[in-house]
Amino acid sequence: MEKTPRGTAVGVDDPYEFAGVCDHLTDDGRCRYAVDHFAHDPAFARERAREAYACPVVDPDSNTDSAGHDWAACPHFRSRSDGRECVRCGLEERLDAHSSERPLLEEHHLSYAGGLEAASAGASEPDGERPSHEITVSLCRWCHAKVHTSWARLTDDVSPDPEAIAALETRRGKELEETTFESAAERYERRRDG
Repeated sequence: MEKTPRGTAVGVDDPYEFAGVCDHLTDDGRCRYAVDHFAHDPAFARERAREAYACPVVDPDSNTDSAGHDWAACPHFRSRSDGRECVRCGLEERLDAHSSERPLLEEHHLSYAGGLEAASAGASEPDGERPSHEITVSLCRWCHAKVHTSWARLTDDVSPDPEAIAALETRRGKELEETTFESAAERYERRRDG
Protein backbone atom coordinates (compact mmCIF):
# COMPACT_ATOMS: atom_id res chain seq x y z
CA MET A 1 0.00 0.00 0.00
CA GLU A 2 1.21 3.54 -0.77
CA LYS A 3 2.55 5.56 2.15
CA THR A 4 2.77 9.23 3.07
CA PRO A 5 6.19 10.87 3.58
CA ARG A 6 5.69 10.16 7.30
CA GLY A 7 5.12 6.45 6.62
CA THR A 8 1.38 6.22 7.31
CA ALA A 9 -0.85 4.37 4.86
CA VAL A 10 -2.91 6.30 2.29
CA GLY A 11 -5.42 3.50 1.69
CA VAL A 12 -4.62 2.56 -1.92
CA ASP A 13 -2.06 0.58 -3.89
CA ASP A 14 -2.27 2.79 -6.98
CA PRO A 15 -3.21 6.47 -6.48
CA TYR A 16 -3.83 6.87 -10.22
CA GLU A 17 -6.90 4.60 -9.93
CA PHE A 18 -8.53 7.40 -7.93
CA ALA A 19 -7.09 10.32 -9.89
CA GLY A 20 -9.57 12.54 -11.61
CA VAL A 21 -8.96 14.77 -14.58
CA CYS A 22 -5.76 16.83 -14.40
CA ASP A 23 -6.37 20.23 -12.80
CA HIS A 24 -4.37 21.86 -15.61
CA LEU A 25 -6.45 20.35 -18.44
CA THR A 26 -8.88 22.67 -20.23
CA ASP A 27 -12.15 21.52 -21.80
CA ASP A 28 -10.61 21.60 -25.26
CA GLY A 29 -7.68 19.33 -24.28
CA ARG A 30 -5.02 21.99 -23.73
CA CYS A 31 -2.46 22.22 -20.95
CA ARG A 32 -2.99 25.30 -18.81
CA TYR A 33 0.19 24.56 -16.80
CA ALA A 34 2.40 25.35 -19.81
CA VAL A 35 0.80 28.79 -20.12
CA ASP A 36 0.32 29.74 -16.46
CA HIS A 37 3.64 28.37 -15.14
CA PHE A 38 5.99 28.83 -18.08
CA ALA A 39 8.94 29.78 -15.85
CA HIS A 40 8.67 26.60 -13.74
CA ASP A 41 9.54 24.31 -16.66
CA PRO A 42 10.44 26.30 -19.82
CA ALA A 43 11.37 23.19 -21.84
CA PHE A 44 7.97 21.61 -21.14
CA ALA A 45 6.20 24.91 -21.94
CA ARG A 46 8.07 25.30 -25.25
CA GLU A 47 7.21 21.73 -26.25
CA ARG A 48 3.52 22.32 -25.43
CA ALA A 49 3.60 25.64 -27.36
CA ARG A 50 4.96 23.82 -30.45
CA GLU A 51 1.94 21.52 -30.23
CA ALA A 52 -0.58 24.35 -29.68
CA TYR A 53 -0.54 23.61 -25.91
CA ALA A 54 -2.13 20.20 -26.42
CA CYS A 55 -2.09 18.01 -23.29
CA PRO A 56 0.72 15.41 -23.57
CA VAL A 57 -1.58 12.67 -22.22
CA VAL A 58 -5.04 13.33 -23.64
CA ASP A 59 -5.62 12.73 -27.34
CA PRO A 60 -7.31 15.87 -28.72
CA ASP A 61 -9.86 13.73 -30.56
CA SER A 62 -10.92 11.85 -27.41
CA ASN A 63 -12.90 12.98 -24.42
CA THR A 64 -11.14 14.71 -21.52
CA ASP A 65 -12.52 12.58 -18.68
CA SER A 66 -10.14 10.70 -16.39
CA ALA A 67 -10.77 7.23 -17.82
CA GLY A 68 -8.17 5.52 -19.95
CA HIS A 69 -5.41 8.14 -19.70
CA ASP A 70 -1.89 7.47 -18.44
CA TRP A 71 -1.71 10.49 -16.16
CA ALA A 72 1.61 9.30 -14.73
CA ALA A 73 3.20 10.09 -18.12
CA CYS A 74 2.84 13.85 -17.58
CA PRO A 75 5.49 15.49 -15.39
CA HIS A 76 3.05 18.14 -14.14
CA PHE A 77 -0.13 16.15 -13.51
CA ARG A 78 -2.16 17.26 -10.49
CA SER A 79 -5.60 16.06 -9.43
CA ARG A 80 -7.02 17.68 -6.31
CA SER A 81 -10.43 16.66 -5.06
CA ASP A 82 -13.44 18.89 -5.32
CA GLY A 83 -15.72 16.12 -4.10
CA ARG A 84 -18.65 16.86 -1.87
CA GLU A 85 -18.82 13.39 -0.35
CA CYS A 86 -16.45 10.91 1.25
CA VAL A 87 -15.09 8.48 -1.36
CA ARG A 88 -14.98 5.70 1.25
CA CYS A 89 -18.32 5.87 3.10
CA GLY A 90 -20.34 8.39 1.05
CA LEU A 91 -20.94 10.94 3.84
CA GLU A 92 -22.02 14.29 2.32
CA GLU A 93 -20.45 17.59 3.27
CA ARG A 94 -22.58 20.20 5.01
CA LEU A 95 -20.89 23.56 5.38
CA ASP A 96 -22.07 26.49 7.44
CA ALA A 97 -20.54 29.69 6.14
CA HIS A 98 -21.25 31.46 9.43
CA SER A 99 -19.63 28.89 11.68
CA SER A 100 -16.06 28.06 12.54
CA GLU A 101 -16.89 24.37 12.97
CA ARG A 102 -14.50 21.90 11.44
CA PRO A 103 -15.68 20.61 8.03
CA LEU A 104 -17.00 17.05 7.85
CA LEU A 105 -14.80 16.30 4.81
CA GLU A 106 -11.06 16.67 4.53
CA GLU A 107 -8.64 16.53 1.62
CA HIS A 108 -6.73 13.23 1.72
CA HIS A 109 -3.45 12.93 -0.18
CA LEU A 110 -2.95 9.70 -2.10
CA SER A 111 0.25 11.01 -3.63
CA TYR A 112 2.38 14.05 -2.86
CA ALA A 113 4.03 16.45 -5.28
CA GLY A 114 7.82 16.33 -5.26
CA GLY A 115 8.17 19.92 -4.12
CA LEU A 116 8.73 23.22 -5.86
CA GLU A 117 12.46 22.69 -6.41
CA ALA A 118 11.92 19.33 -8.12
CA ALA A 119 9.11 20.69 -10.29
CA SER A 120 10.97 23.83 -11.30
CA ALA A 121 14.12 21.87 -12.14
CA GLY A 122 12.08 19.39 -14.18
CA ALA A 123 13.43 16.56 -12.02
CA SER A 124 12.10 13.11 -12.69
CA GLU A 125 11.94 10.07 -10.45
CA PRO A 126 14.57 7.29 -10.59
CA ASP A 127 14.13 4.65 -13.30
CA GLY A 128 11.13 2.39 -12.75
CA GLU A 129 9.30 4.77 -10.40
CA ARG A 130 6.40 7.00 -11.29
CA PRO A 131 6.80 10.75 -11.05
CA SER A 132 5.53 12.33 -7.86
CA HIS A 133 2.19 14.01 -8.41
CA GLU A 134 -0.32 15.60 -6.08
CA ILE A 135 -3.43 13.41 -6.05
CA THR A 136 -6.14 14.02 -3.46
CA VAL A 137 -9.64 12.75 -2.71
CA SER A 138 -12.27 13.75 -0.15
CA LEU A 139 -12.61 11.68 3.01
CA CYS A 140 -14.77 12.36 6.04
CA ARG A 141 -12.81 13.02 9.24
CA TRP A 142 -13.67 9.57 10.58
CA CYS A 143 -12.57 7.63 7.48
CA HIS A 144 -9.49 9.84 7.18
CA ALA A 145 -8.39 8.88 10.68
CA LYS A 146 -9.04 5.17 10.01
CA VAL A 147 -7.05 5.18 6.78
CA HIS A 148 -4.05 6.84 8.40
CA THR A 149 -4.08 4.89 11.67
CA SER A 150 -4.90 1.40 10.42
CA TRP A 151 -4.99 -0.71 7.31
CA ALA A 152 -8.34 0.72 6.19
CA ARG A 153 -8.63 1.10 2.43
CA LEU A 154 -10.59 3.50 0.25
CA THR A 155 -12.25 0.55 -1.46
CA ASP A 156 -13.67 -0.87 1.80
CA ASP A 157 -17.46 -1.30 1.69
CA VAL A 158 -18.40 0.77 4.74
CA SER A 159 -21.19 2.99 6.01
CA PRO A 160 -20.60 6.33 7.73
CA ASP A 161 -19.59 6.20 11.40
CA PRO A 162 -22.42 6.83 13.91
CA GLU A 163 -20.54 9.94 15.09
CA ALA A 164 -20.33 11.17 11.49
CA ILE A 165 -24.06 10.67 10.98
CA ALA A 166 -24.78 12.54 14.22
CA ALA A 167 -22.58 15.46 13.12
CA LEU A 168 -24.30 15.51 9.72
CA GLU A 169 -27.79 15.47 11.26
CA THR A 170 -26.83 18.29 13.66
CA ARG A 171 -25.77 20.40 10.68
CA ARG A 172 -28.94 19.54 8.76
CA GLY A 173 -30.99 20.58 11.79
CA LYS A 174 -29.19 23.92 11.89
CA GLU A 175 -29.88 24.40 8.18
CA LEU A 176 -33.59 23.72 8.68
CA GLU A 177 -33.66 26.07 11.64
CA GLU A 178 -32.18 28.83 9.47
CA THR A 179 -34.87 28.36 6.81
CA THR A 180 -37.82 28.78 9.16
CA PHE A 181 -39.60 32.11 9.04
CA GLU A 182 -40.18 34.02 12.21
CA SER A 183 -41.99 37.36 12.06
CA ALA A 184 -40.71 40.39 13.94
CA ALA A 185 -43.72 40.15 16.30
CA GLU A 186 -42.86 36.51 17.13
CA ARG A 187 -39.22 37.41 17.80
CA TYR A 188 -40.32 40.30 20.03
CA GLU A 189 -42.67 37.99 21.97
CA ARG A 190 -39.94 35.38 22.39
CA ARG A 191 -37.43 37.94 23.68
CA ARG A 192 -39.95 39.52 26.00
CA ASP A 193 -41.00 36.16 27.49
CA GLY A 194 -37.49 34.68 27.60
